[in-house]
Amino acid sequence: MPPPSNPSAQPPASPGAGATVDQWLAYLEAIHPTEIDLGLDRVLVVMRRLFRRKPQARIITVAGTNGKGSAVAATEALLRAAGRRVGAYTSPHLQRYNERVRLNGDDISDDALVRAFEAVEAARGNVSLTYFEFGTLAAFVAFADSGLDDWVLEVGLGGRLDAVNVLDADFAILTSVDIDHVAFLGDNREVIGFEKAGVLRPGIPAIYADTDPPRSVLQQAAAQKVRLAMLGRDYQLSSEPQSGSGFPEVILDYENQPVRLPAGPLPVKSMAAAVVAVRQLEPGLSVSAIEQVLGSLSVPGRFERLGSSPDVYLDVGHNPHAAEWLAGQLNSLKSSGRRVHAVYGALADKDVEGVGKAMAGVVDAWYLSSLKLPRGLSAHDLQARLANAGIADASAFESVGEALESALSACSPEDIVVVFGSFFTVAEGREILLR
Repeated sequence: MPPPSNPSAQPPASPGAGATVDQWLAYLEAIHPTEIDLGLDRVLVVMRRLFRRKPQARIITVAGTNGKGSAVAATEALLRAAGRRVGAYTSPHLQRYNERVRLNGDDISDDALVRAFEAVEAARGNVSLTYFEFGTLAAFVAFADSGLDDWVLEVGLGGRLDAVNVLDADFAILTSVDIDHVAFLGDNREVIGFEKAGVLRPGIPAIYADTDPPRSVLQQAAAQKVRLAMLGRDYQLSSEPQSGSGFPEVILDYENQPVRLPAGPLPVKSMAAAVVAVRQLEPGLSVSAIEQVLGSLSVPGRFERLGSSPDVYLDVGHNPHAAEWLAGQLNSLKSSGRRVHAVYGALADKDVEGVGKAMAGVVDAWYLSSLKLPRGLSAHDLQARLANAGIADASAFESVGEALESALSACSPEDIVVVFGSFFTVAEGREILLR
């Protein structure tokens, strides 16, 4: 995952023939003065040069505060099980940029990615694009070149002004609406809901995957005559405790047909939304096929288990809403005498205090890591902010590696270690564990 761009850097010359993916990514980081510049005008100009008309593929857009990556992964896997050729676009990545662009289940190759970058560069002329905007258009080029049936697209930030929204959705999933990215999206759920509902289009089917939609979402859906399915009204989730397992069994009831969902590594509400979406898009896919696909589905960095004795989990939850879900997952695994050791690193613009309060009841020992990035918090600043949330006993370390090593040294084999927070935190921890 690249560091945020440096606004003061001089734009380099466009990479020439034979340039590598890394050379292209360095170029993308330097060609626009800011890392985030919401708006569709510049992207639309280049989009129209690349595509004379809307691509023939079916466009499925996924927006929301949390659970987007899981909804994309589940939708992608289910559509592929139905025999569709599927492209999936997500962000950010953990280890390699290629993770962001999947072609029928496989990360894009370096050669195909470079060809897509070259196409966008040739089309943009003197139009300035951010790193994300350039990469989004490159993903569209790669999908079109591969002749895919469905494009499943994860919104990067918000929805209404995000580069992904340059394409009209044929189907939309809104996973959740909560407080995050306040500087760009606003500080309340109604304003944020308005931004996220900007991916809706007149008359399309859509899903709201939680039980508490803001009025702004409902108003936009009604105004555009969107056929909005909602959890708790149009489909139901129920759970039953299972003996010998920390997680309950979850039953999705949609159109009087129950589907058993795994309640383990991925947010069950995101998986349920994907099932409801695919039941509308590909009604011939059987319940047994759905259950089989979801039973083996995992997403890197989403409650991902990468160690045992002690169990080690990684999760990219970085806001209070995501932290509440993570705390619930850990609480399901906790038992008498089993301690949870948390390795945590965060960016300065995140609600550290809210995350701390959400996790305080389940974490027994904190190991805080500095993130040496332009927006990264030092471990000591993180200590001070967590103290405001009532967490006074937390150890500070200069790196994720040092914090993780200390946590593992302090564990008994029965304990749990969780590495969470920023994507940067999880990426560094994951790299260490995979060695």
